[in-house]
Amino acid sequence: MPAHNPVPEISAPMTAPIVQLHDVSLSIKGQSLLNHINMTLEPAQILTVIGPNGAGKSSLLKIVLGLYKPTRGKRQISKRLRIGYMPQRLQVDDSLPLTVKRFLSLGGNKNNTEIEKTLSDVNASHTLSRSIQHISGGEFQRVLLARALLRNPSLLVLDEPAQGVDLHGQQELYRLLADIRDERQCAILMVSHDLHFVMARTDQVMCLNQHVCCSGTADAVANHPEYLALFDQGIEKDFAVYTHHHDHHHTIHGDVVKDDIEPHSHAGHNHD
Repeated sequence: MPAHNPVPEISAPMTAPIVQLHDVSLSIKGQSLLNHINMTLEPAQILTVIGPNGAGKSSLLKIVLGLYKPTRGKRQISKRLRIGYMPQRLQVDDSLPLTVKRFLSLGGNKNNTEIEKTLSDVNASHTLSRSIQHISGGEFQRVLLARALLRNPSLLVLDEPAQGVDLHGQQELYRLLADIRDERQCAILMVSHDLHFVMARTDQVMCLNQHVCCSGTADAVANHPEYLALFDQGIEKDFAVYTHHHDHHHTIHGDVVKDDIEPHSHAGHNHD
């Protein structure tokens, strides 16, 4: 009988996780970038990947996006997986006369009503007719998020979404992402170094350094020895996990909704 060769990628029914990586390793030109990665992303879950420079975070995203094929192991995806991708950087030629509306239509979506609604959903309606080159960094991040959402994704993939955004803008962006998840029920996979805010808004954290050092809830990872060893201790002194109680949350449109929940932990600043 012929030898059985493993299939690098298979589809799964919609009831299964959005994406799974099974013992995935990646080598490029003889250099090992990822080793024995196992990852499961459930529908409507926020998973944050953290790790130092060179840890393989971007390579992991490219495997999830289907841009890289694993050297070994397999990527398993939902049959109806639809990805919206927000890149870390996107350069727009300064000499190109391009409004935000035109920029968003370049992806093939010519529906003006949908473009306007999606910009409203990310609180960037005011940018619609403005030049893409003359909006702020925070506004540009929201426009990139709108661009990803116009694909009506079941999975949002975000590479350092708060890069270049000030502290207040980061807080607002992560609140917005959580509201988008709640309203659209899409999964979110993001890479970030903004641990104190990301951990506050994420369901699962994976700490990566070419292999999975640790993974789990924010509290579990924040106190894991391998996580603490990866980051400079002088910086880590500025972060701690604290517990407080929210009695409400905000919808994507800013409305306040009362909750009936138990106290929970966030990662935040240590003011002791």
